[in-house]
Order: sequence, then C-alpha cells, then structure tokens
Amino acid sequence: MSASVRLLLIDDHTIFRESLMRLLSAESSFQVVGHCATISEARRILSETLVHVVLLDYDLGDEVGTKLLRYLNETSSNARALMLTAGMMAGATLEALDAGAAGVILKHSGTRQLLEAINRVSKGEAWWDPGIVRSALSRAKEDNGRDNDREVKARDVTVRQRQVLHCILDGLTNKEIAVHLNSSETAVKASIQELFNKAGVRTRSQLVRVAIEHFSSEWLQDAN
Repeated sequence: MSASVRLLLIDDHTIFRESLMRLLSAESSFQVVGHCATISEARRILSETLVHVVLLDYDLGDEVGTKLLRYLNETSSNARALMLTAGMMAGATLEALDAGAAGVILKHSGTRQLLEAINRVSKGEAWWDPGIVRSALSRAKEDNGRDNDREVKARDVTVRQRQVLHCILDGLTNKEIAVHLNSSETAVKASIQELFNKAGVRTRSQLVRVAIEHFSSEWLQDAN
C-alpha cells in the first residue's frame, strides 16, 4: 500500500478551509497534516512536519500566497505548492509560476478535478487551470507591442517543440502529450528539455511563465 499524500491547507476563510479538510480527509490516499490561515502559521507547520503538497490560496487577506512560495524556495523545501484560488490576475499568475508554484486550480472546479490536480502535483507533475493561463497569455500579447526591452533573447523553436509547449499549457502529462502527438514519451521529454534549455529554466512552471511573458508571439503562435 502506497503512503498517503500529506497535505497542508492554507486559506483565510475558515468555513471553506474546514469544508475542504473534511472533503480531502475522506480520501484514503490523502492525509491532511495541517491547516491554517496565515503564512507564519504555515511556516511553523512546515518546520515541524513532513508535507508533500501545500494547497495555497493566493489572497490571504493582508498577505499573498506567493510569499510562502519564496519561503519554500529559500528553505529548499520538498513540499510542492498548488494554488487554490477564486481567481488571479495575469500578473499574479506569472509571479506564482516564477516563484515555483506547481500549479493553479480554481476553487469552483469540480471535486474530481481537484483530486486529480493534487495527485499530479504530488507526483512531480504540473497542473494549471487553462482559463487562468489563457488570461495571462492574452494579457502578455496585449503588452507585447508596448515593451520591446526584453530580458530574454528569443530563440527559435521547432514546430514539434511548439506543439509540445501548447500541450504543456493545456496541462497534459508527458504520456498524454505523446498520445496526442502520436510520439513517444522519450521524444516528448527530449523536446521539453530542449525548451527548458532555450528558455533558461528548470521546471514546467518556469517554462510557462517565460513562454507567456517573453515569447508569446514567437513560441505560442498556432502550432499546426
């Protein structure tokens, strides 16, 4: 029997947080090891117990969830963060991706979708709501013509790399991308590594952020 995924819930709305705790505690594959409303409480729990996945609201009243993402990076924590939010502006989405969020899911998503997102993130994969990504992409395209001073120099991508990137933005796993593109997982992994190298990143979340923020017109045009 595989070990349970250990979860920490962080949300400043007590009723929602406790309802979510009851929902997740009913799943035999999950163990809620803590829940709280503030970053300081979350840091204390993380210092005292093993956590695999942090379900993190972006808007915590006087704080924003990305503050905890920076803490996870600074402490080299193995906990992976899934943003569970009512909504995020495009800039906040890019900030969360850059800070290391493993995914973003909306609070009004279905239970099955939430459970799948947690399972994927716990396995080292990524998950983000396509609507939030499209919103960030739309904003980036609007800003594209107004800011020509890019920090990252564009590098050409192949048609296949562009197809893989679109699949990543749709939240597909390597196996799903391979099936969608009638390819092998090995070839998909190679394309992703090439994209990492061209973007100068190490994670899918960072790749999505760089692709949206810097290369939306070059890398995210139609992939057909």
